[in-house]
Amino acid sequence: MDRILVIKLGALGDFILSYRAMTAIRAHHAGARITLLTIPPLAPLAQATGLFDEIWRDTRPRIYQLAAWLALARRLNGGDFERVYDLQTSGRSGRYFRLLRFPFSMGRPQWSGIVKGCSHNHDTPGRNSMHTLERQADQLAIAGIGHEKYPALNFSWGNADISRHGFVGDAGPYVLLVPGGSARHPEKRWPAERYGELSAALAEQGITPVVVGTQEEAKACSTIAAMSERTVNLCGVSPLLDVMTLARGAAAAVGNDTGPMHLIASMGCTCVALFSGVSVSSKNRPRGPYEGPGALPPPPGEKTETVTVLSEHDLSQLPVSRVLAALQFG
Repeated sequence: MDRILVIKLGALGDFILSYRAMTAIRAHHAGARITLLTIPPLAPLAQATGLFDEIWRDTRPRIYQLAAWLALARRLNGGDFERVYDLQTSGRSGRYFRLLRFPFSMGRPQWSGIVKGCSHNHDTPGRNSMHTLERQADQLAIAGIGHEKYPALNFSWGNADISRHGFVGDAGPYVLLVPGGSARHPEKRWPAERYGELSAALAEQGITPVVVGTQEEAKACSTIAAMSERTVNLCGVSPLLDVMTLARGAAAAVGNDTGPMHLIASMGCTCVALFSGVSVSSKNRPRGPYEGPGALPPPPGEKTETVTVLSEHDLSQLPVSRVLAALQFG
């Protein structure tokens, strides 16, 4: 049995954008044992996809943690992998390449990536300006996995029992609000007060605003919920599979440049994604299931693009009226 390693270390949005490449790898190596190397927070989601026979959690040792690097080297070499798909293509994953046996004649596996000396080098000019979906599809094509080998997208694994969120089905249409984002880049966040104004405007139109996020966004979510009695605050009680299920029934979603928006867009939900000047939407904006390599055919009468990007250098200057116009709710 062939043994394949896939490297995808994060973050959430990047992982979701890599899902199509992962499904193509699984389909191409149908009889192989496939291991994923990822970061601990993504392991449960990776397990839910059902694509991998084994999931290794990478603690990402620091450069001075020699014992940890030696342990990682032993593990990588002990995996006896025939091929490695480096979907991270970072300096760190490049160092992992150098931990493997050398040279190829002595057993180093084939490697799809960008590190110097790898067997399937993704050296396409302009790769760094491509959107993640197209960039990874081009990388896999060099490794012998063409677009025609992509299976149909399947997110059936992303289901959860959301009956405990009693509003679903009882309160009419609802819109998901995703006010979170990287703690290191607060400038990527539309102010919570603007989300609150948006929630109040939606509530006036009979639409239930539903705020989702982690406990780290609790303060922002509370600010939003306080501005409309109709708002449902699911902050801290909306794990990722819940978010995917909620997205299937939502009228739309509004959110920052953050991982959960990629999950929501993948469900075919109409999305308005808010990007500041520090983000490059052409490279990493959320993409719906009807766009890009491996896309599903859109339902009759449905548009192919389900994600609208609103860009403002300083997101605090983005008016609520512009977001409402993009939602077409007023």
